[in-house]
Amino acid sequence: MARARKARDYAPDFDGTFGDGALAVARQDVAFGRWQGPADLLRDTGTDWDRRTHRVRLLAQAAAGTSVVEEWHTARPRDPDALVLRAETEVMRCFNLAMAAGGAAGVDTTRLESAVGTCLRAAEAHPADPMPWVSLLTVARLFEGGHRHADRWWHELQLRDRDNREAHHQVLRHMSARWHGSHGAMYNFARDVAGSIPAGSPLAVLLQLARAEEYRYRLDHEGEQALGLGQHWRGELALADTRRTWDLWIVGWDGRHRAQDTADLNYLLHAACHGGLDDEAAHLFDLVGTAATRVPWSYHGDPAAVITQWHTRVTGS
Repeated sequence: MARARKARDYAPDFDGTFGDGALAVARQDVAFGRWQGPADLLRDTGTDWDRRTHRVRLLAQAAAGTSVVEEWHTARPRDPDALVLRAETEVMRCFNLAMAAGGAAGVDTTRLESAVGTCLRAAEAHPADPMPWVSLLTVARLFEGGHRHADRWWHELQLRDRDNREAHHQVLRHMSARWHGSHGAMYNFARDVAGSIPAGSPLAVLLQLARAEEYRYRLDHEGEQALGLGQHWRGELALADTRRTWDLWIVGWDGRHRAQDTADLNYLLHAACHGGLDDEAAHLFDLVGTAATRVPWSYHGDPAAVITQWHTRVTGS
């Protein structure tokens, strides 16, 4: 009876803030057209670059369809936080245009260069902040063939926050076959990073992000009946990568809790489930609880249904 009740009670929680209550309140302020909440939030975040990056990106997603960042910048033109958020919001708007047009070609180059200029002004206004360089590495993906200065932007980012999670994820996507590289270049980057990080670093999950990127690419270009796709997560190399991430990150956990752990744990949990590593998956379900992300579960159907089925299968409840 207890098992049945637990199974009924389990429901994945797709909270994009990953439990950051202060961020959720600030995003609500943005929806109401108020910039004071985001201003206070970013001031209080200080130099916690990991959390700041997460918060700026989520605030920018909320602000992209509003004039909040422009109003804040007008009210406080010397506030570097206002310009940093405005830069990331401009990048988000470019990606929204690309999605609406069905691809990066739908975004005018002048609009992209304008976003780059705003990012560079933000970097000048807040020299220590890695976030403008994350924004630049993000928008670089929308330029045909990538941006000519992307390597320099990566160098500038590493000078400020060498292990910045979001920057690494953006560079990996830039190197993927879906954007400006190849499966091989993407995997090489992920494995190079995994070979250089300390124990306990969530950057080890780049190996699973790369595999998910390849899976998505093959689904889009070859369909669900692609040769060998059914073994994508169970092949010898895939399992070796999953175990490597497990050993590097989970076994070597350094005790820190980072802003996007929920997203990274879901990538590793997804790989463990599909790879048949049930013991590891059960432990990861204990770590994440009901906290969930839509990607990469959505590659297999409705994400809530997919993750719930795996939870029942792996935990028996």
